[in-house]
Amino acid sequence: MFFATIGLLVVYIILVVLMIVAGWMIISKSGQPGVAIIVPFWNYIALLQAAGKPWWWLFLFFIPFVNIVILVMMFHGLSTNFGKGAGFTVGLIFLMPIFWMVLGFGGTYVGQKYGEVASQS
Repeated sequence: MFFATIGLLVVYIILVVLMIVAGWMIISKSGQPGVAIIVPFWNYIALLQAAGKPWWWLFLFFIPFVNIVILVMMFHGLSTNFGKGAGFTVGLIFLMPIFWMVLGFGGTYVGQKYGEVASQS
């Protein structure tokens, strides 16, 4: 029983570290400092900006039920900025650890980088 608990703890710690590293890479690919993923509130602002959403949407995360809609919209923005479709958004919603690592370790950011000015063509 004790060793099973230790084994689950080790698996959980490995999963958490992989999620942090993948998040760091997602934020870095959008042109922001990767350390933002481990700082509370800054991580949501960085993810919103990587998804192409305004920073003030952070306040909408504090409204019950609205936060779910905002999270889905943020995931869809991340999916589209990484060149993925609505199916990938559904994957982020229901199997987040797997699809999060796909974005971090294999996705190519095609959205507007943070701090870039939109082209006038």
